Amino acid sequence: MLSRSSFNLLNLDDYSCVTDRPRIPRIMTVPGIISDFDEPDNGGRNLSSGRRIIVANQLPVKAKFDTNIKKWVFESDADSLVLQLKSGLTPGPESEPGSETECVYVGSLPVDIHPSDQEEVAQILLEKFRCVPTFLNLEIQNKYYHGFCKHYLWPIFHYMLPVTRTHGVRFDKTAWRAYVSANKVFADKVMEVINPDEDYVWIHDYHLMVVPTFLRKRFHRIRVGFFLHSPFPSSEIYRTLPVRDEILRALLNCDLIGFHTFDYARHFLSCCSRMLGLDYKSKRGYIGLEYYGRTVSIKILPVGIDMGQIESVKSSPETLSKVRELRAMYDGRVVVLGVDDMDMFKGISFKFLAFGKLLENYPELRGLVVLIQILNPARSRGQDVLELENEMQNVAREINRKFSKNGYEPIVFITGPVSTHDKVAYYSIAECVVVNAVRDGMNLVPYKYTVSRQSNHELDKVLLNDEPEGHPKAKKSVIIVSEFIGCSPSLSGAIRVNPWNIESVTEAMNLAITMPEREKEMRHEKHYKYISSHDVAYWAKSFDQDLERACREHFHKRCWGVGFGLFFRVVALGPDFRKLSVEHIVSSYNKTKSRLILLDYDGTVMPRGMVDKTPSKEVISLLNNLSKDPKNVVFIVSGRGKDALGPWFDSCKKLGLSAEHGFFTRWSGDSDWESCGESMDIGWKKVALPVMEHYTEATDGSFIEQKESALVWHHQEADPDFGTWQAKELLDHLESVLANEPVVVKRGQQIVEVTPQGVSKGVVVDRLVTTLQSSGPLDFVLCIGDDQSDEDMFEKISSSLGNGIAEVFACTVGQKPSMAKYYLDDTVDVIKMLHGLEEASTRVPKITDFHVETRT
Repeated sequence: MLSRSSFNLLNLDDYSCVTDRPRIPRIMTVPGIISDFDEPDNGGRNLSSGRRIIVANQLPVKAKFDTNIKKWVFESDADSLVLQLKSGLTPGPESEPGSETECVYVGSLPVDIHPSDQEEVAQILLEKFRCVPTFLNLEIQNKYYHGFCKHYLWPIFHYMLPVTRTHGVRFDKTAWRAYVSANKVFADKVMEVINPDEDYVWIHDYHLMVVPTFLRKRFHRIRVGFFLHSPFPSSEIYRTLPVRDEILRALLNCDLIGFHTFDYARHFLSCCSRMLGLDYKSKRGYIGLEYYGRTVSIKILPVGIDMGQIESVKSSPETLSKVRELRAMYDGRVVVLGVDDMDMFKGISFKFLAFGKLLENYPELRGLVVLIQILNPARSRGQDVLELENEMQNVAREINRKFSKNGYEPIVFITGPVSTHDKVAYYSIAECVVVNAVRDGMNLVPYKYTVSRQSNHELDKVLLNDEPEGHPKAKKSVIIVSEFIGCSPSLSGAIRVNPWNIESVTEAMNLAITMPEREKEMRHEKHYKYISSHDVAYWAKSFDQDLERACREHFHKRCWGVGFGLFFRVVALGPDFRKLSVEHIVSSYNKTKSRLILLDYDGTVMPRGMVDKTPSKEVISLLNNLSKDPKNVVFIVSGRGKDALGPWFDSCKKLGLSAEHGFFTRWSGDSDWESCGESMDIGWKKVALPVMEHYTEATDGSFIEQKESALVWHHQEADPDFGTWQAKELLDHLESVLANEPVVVKRGQQIVEVTPQGVSKGVVVDRLVTTLQSSGPLDFVLCIGDDQSDEDMFEKISSSLGNGIAEVFACTVGQKPSMAKYYLDDTVDVIKMLHGLEEASTRVPKITDFHVETRT
């Protein structure tokens, strides 16, 4: 298959946009500013019409070597989730009727293929199954999957820390390198087949969490979704990972990240907040993280099951035959069923202990109730699996020894692999299913059990011993489910238990066995209604639609990559958003004669991380030289109080100051402070201050800043999550108690602020410009700020200052969405730019300058 990923390999300047037409080179439009002429858009294409490239650790195929023909033979794996999800991927409206969305699968095979056979196998898999195999060598495979994935990452994601060598595997750099190398192989295979302009990539699970970085590095506008099928641990657990930043930033290179439950998503968002300082926003039901100009969307929806597959299996002769066999075997007994993988988190021993306690506490159930435990093969190997198996066997052996009699065995083991037909047969005869995992990502056993218990004509006849006139008895079920697994929130009629509390599980089992029939039916109906309407097709369609929505703005932004290795990320900004060039602004500066320069203080000329906020000698010198130029009016516009700003800038006699967001203004060092509200009532402080003091006492690390015109509650030193939570509560509280006062309550960067109405930096700009224009034309305005309060200045400039002013520069600090047209990276860039203006103001004019001026 020809890959369009190779079309643009020689375009080293920007290879993020591979299009059908030749790339028009970037051109210089003004001195120092590089722009993209005729930036490509989606060309009117239907964004949902592309293929879906499904990337998972394992391909949805079964493989076996046929010794007769000496070749590998493959067949589709109907139980594979990545194969089942195709039923929910519908083609776009412009597609032909009856057409299907094309899916290409990238993953590894469950068997080791000899290098001499790999090319032939790859061709067969691509042509017959649309699969692209990743052939990892045995050493990389073992270190990547069995080493890092299963014995390090998987336990941590299930809340198990490797505190000692007997409780988990310690972090191993070679295993981590193998993980990265394997992820690179998967990404390379995606690059071989992708059309980056049209295709969507959907990556599955924790095995491939750094694949998004490799893809985003190669194609900046690639459409990437990721779904995590395991739990995402709390930030306290996740932050123990030595490679926590690399993995977190790799996930943020996706457009959409999916989780089964809100808990998992909440933990991920908490990690982003604590480690990267990112706050999420919820808008019209969608959760998003702003990350370098890109919005990373968060999806919360548990996966479903393939209803069609279960219904088909229920009616098959193979299943019906197995049901007859099981009915005869367990006639007259109540079957409690467990279906679990062989791993340490499934709580199988706890389940056995609870069942033993049931028989001990309720002697009448001995000989009546049987626990059938189906054990799926372990997905990995190691000492932990052997220890688990020994413990489980010992517990079961002791219970069976104690309560067995006359052919009755309380606990029956069925060791896997067990076919889907046989599992459905066991589900059909079980009065109750117990899912007792201590931690699990989703677990679809309760879903499959519920659908298997739903009425079915052929199955009902078998369950009723082939009596045609009998009444169906299968439309009822009881589920005992651990509260620590992903499916628990969606099963509102289940009996939820704490698996560590053996007594509570015991009582749940007794309740399930003795529950009235009508109660069982009602619980079953509730579950079946949800499961049947939220199947795997619903889940896939919902995720696919959200991925399309998350990618709609890709071709409306300019993108470029920054960072090295796994810390790579893409900066995406609006088509008119440019970095402010020193050469460009100096050129405009030299041509103008009446200039207004507005500078925020914290985060603009003073880095936010500094403890000592006093301006440096360099800043004082810069501001002095700029304000001494008779063509300039220079103002510091800050939220700080006048008692701080005044003494700091007393040596700058020509510098203007605007304090407390414009409530106080001083035109020069020799003039008095003017207030915009001389008769303004500040009696509201008596109401607001006690409320803020209450939240300060309750929030460690917070403090109150009292200004003459405002009150500010700071929480930057508090716990990030708790501080944000308290800030939201404080905002609601203050808005309630100050509803009838002439004030505005607003959130800022780690603050909650109460200010008088009509006071903002935008009002300051309006007042200054009006005053200056009354004395003559104003032909140059430069406004630089870094936070939300400065957006008022940018908005005022862009909305009302364009007319009559030749040169207007609204500039934000940092690459982020803003009302400003320009940006600078940090305070270092701001100082560098001011130095450029200083040199232009203080240099000796050349003779050519006078000639230019005369001609003008």
